[in-house]
Amino acid sequence: MITPQQASARALEICKLAPIVPVLVVEDAAIARPLAEALVKGGLPALEVTLRTEAALEVISEMAKVEGGVVGAGTLLTPEDVRAAKAAGAVFGVSPGATDILLDACEAEDMPLLPGVATASEAMRLLERGYSVQKFFPAEAAGGAAALKAIGAPIPQVRFCPTGGVSPKNANDYLSLPNTVCAGGSWVCPKELIAARDWAGIEELARAASQFKV
Repeated sequence: MITPQQASARALEICKLAPIVPVLVVEDAAIARPLAEALVKGGLPALEVTLRTEAALEVISEMAKVEGGVVGAGTLLTPEDVRAAKAAGAVFGVSPGATDILLDACEAEDMPLLPGVATASEAMRLLERGYSVQKFFPAEAAGGAAALKAIGAPIPQVRFCPTGGVSPKNANDYLSLPNTVCAGGSWVCPKELIAARDWAGIEELARAASQFKV
């Protein structure tokens, strides 16, 4: 069983691997390994595979075989999601929000979690439980970098990974904040490049994203 403090310490280590964590929605498990290889080769080893497709668990299983990759499961909503993701090979989890049932399940399964928050009260509640590394979601819809800066001023103990609307145009706005440790983004694996199996193009986007400064 993992404690919230241990979970946050591990989440922080993962978040520090690169400035951007690719947020992946993959429909076909057959492309999972070459996609992960391109992202890892481009300098983005931490990968969030969202549980939004029927293939997601198989995608996690395939990506977990890629050397250098650190594969997590996103969109964790239930204890069943947590158990299935861990069984598939996920080594960390990400959720859009946080409930006691979900937190209990992650702790019981030794699954480091990046729990989602959008308000100061949510951040304070998670900090009270011991989670000092959190996901700010949906970042742009919740007020963007200005909102994250404002939340961080009175709660400097919490570090964030903003996700949701983060792009090359605004990534620096977030990453320049003292309470931001990395950001989640989907632009490094656009659908058109995935459809074209353009792994070199995805590697190039990943390499550019890996150059952002935190």
